[in-house]
Amino acid sequence: MDNDSKSNSTATAVEEAEAKRPSGVQATVAGGVAGLTSRFVIAPLDVVKIRLQLQTHAATGVASEAGPSYRGITHALRTILREEGISGLWKGNIPAEMLYLTYGAVQFLTYRETTAYMSENTSNYLPKTAQTFISGGIAGSLATITTYPLDLLRTRFAVTGQSKVYQGLWHSLRHIHDHEGIRGFYRGSTAAVIQIFPYMGLMFGTYEAFKASLHRAGLPNGWDDAAAGTIAGVVSKSGVFPLDVVRKRLQVQGPMRGNYLYRNIPEYSGMWQCGKQILATEGMRGLYKGWLASIVKSGPSAAVTLWTYSACVRLFERLE
Repeated sequence: MDNDSKSNSTATAVEEAEAKRPSGVQATVAGGVAGLTSRFVIAPLDVVKIRLQLQTHAATGVASEAGPSYRGITHALRTILREEGISGLWKGNIPAEMLYLTYGAVQFLTYRETTAYMSENTSNYLPKTAQTFISGGIAGSLATITTYPLDLLRTRFAVTGQSKVYQGLWHSLRHIHDHEGIRGFYRGSTAAVIQIFPYMGLMFGTYEAFKASLHRAGLPNGWDDAAAGTIAGVVSKSGVFPLDVVRKRLQVQGPMRGNYLYRNIPEYSGMWQCGKQILATEGMRGLYKGWLASIVKSGPSAAVTLWTYSACVRLFERLE
């Protein structure tokens, strides 16, 4: 094949790849819908995970002055349902839905733009896996910084007992601003940013790698997205889980620390001190509290998110 034919062939391939890539608006809408859908499905497991992460006392199954004691996922679900009703499993759902909507939109739009840029400018010296890892990390980091105050509110509402700490979303925003300042909205954000780059990089990298293999295995359309998303969620979450525990412990610091469902949450001065204190007082298991709930949650969450995103993109293609 002569050089002109090679150039034409390359140009055609680039045009075809560009045609298959969703537009910025499509990526934003699809990412937002995927985030909303995922959050609604996994909300009960998210509440359970957060409460297990903040449970510093021994899991006896008997409530004490320190707060409720959950022995595991099933016991926690039953106890919350019995003592707080069905709404208890969706505590913090409003800021969480706002979080997932915004996070999904920013994440997928950034991922789309970053992968497009890297495909055009770094393909000569960076393998596809590295491009995906970097793009996923950048997308996750930007989405985390943008939506972090909503993540903090989600955590605080999830560990609110019968006597409300905040009267509602707007009251919580005013109270944190007045008593903790702007920095109050970003407690634990350092751990979140350090965590999110390898997490999202691992998730998107694992997803792309397994999706290709599963597609070649002949899985029905859409099932390869769901299966690859499940694997990606489990692998990525397991790798960075201790930082997630530290982030949650730091998010409930501040003047209202003693008013949550757990009354014995220790006071931490920062990320490293928090990690060391958990390790010293609760052992290595303390850094993995809520791990099983997180794994059970992260697989379906990633699967629903990535499957919904792909379904939305395919819908846009059919509409066009």
